[in-house]
Amino acid sequence: MIIQIQSARLSFPDLFEAKQFQGTGPFSYRAAFLQSEDTPVMVKQADGSWKKTTMQKVIDAVAEEKWKNKAAAVLKAIGSDPQKCCWYDGDLKSYDGYEGNFVLSSTRPQDKGRPIVIDRDKSPLSEKDGKPYAGCYVNGTVEIWAQDNKFGKAIRATLRGVQFVKDGDAFSAGTPVDEDEFDTIDAPETEDDLA
Repeated sequence: MIIQIQSARLSFPDLFEAKQFQGTGPFSYRAAFLQSEDTPVMVKQADGSWKKTTMQKVIDAVAEEKWKNKAAAVLKAIGSDPQKCCWYDGDLKSYDGYEGNFVLSSTRPQDKGRPIVIDRDKSPLSEKDGKPYAGCYVNGTVEIWAQDNKFGKAIRATLRGVQFVKDGDAFSAGTPVDEDEFDTIDAPETEDDLA
């Protein structure tokens, strides 16, 4: 099920270069989206339109489609474990911005290609643009799906794209680049002028 999360704070963005999680495993692109638990999300309908709902209703629908009448029991077993459910209480982690928010954690395998990363006007962004960055506000699209394989049962989110919305207080992982942090300096006339 494809959803759009709107005006969420962005955390741990690996949007331009695929990386391994904590130095191990497959290379993936990543993004976590932070917002309050009851903030609506948009679900893409079969006709291409978008319908407003809640994240919990999306997870329930994905689980029911996959596990039918066992969905409630499977979701109870998964619980709010961040290793098994892509939507969890941010209070479970001690990262900037997580307290008081819920987290939608998404990944995209490197072999599926880089996610779309665009500005407000839909123009493409690159890493050198300095945005999006951890702490800014973004719209994100992800595909929510149910995992049921040799690795167990889980609810996952595949990252599809990120759109920069507006600046926000950067998280401690870094701040956006700004050339206004420097003044213009005249060239020194002699080497002694450098001291």
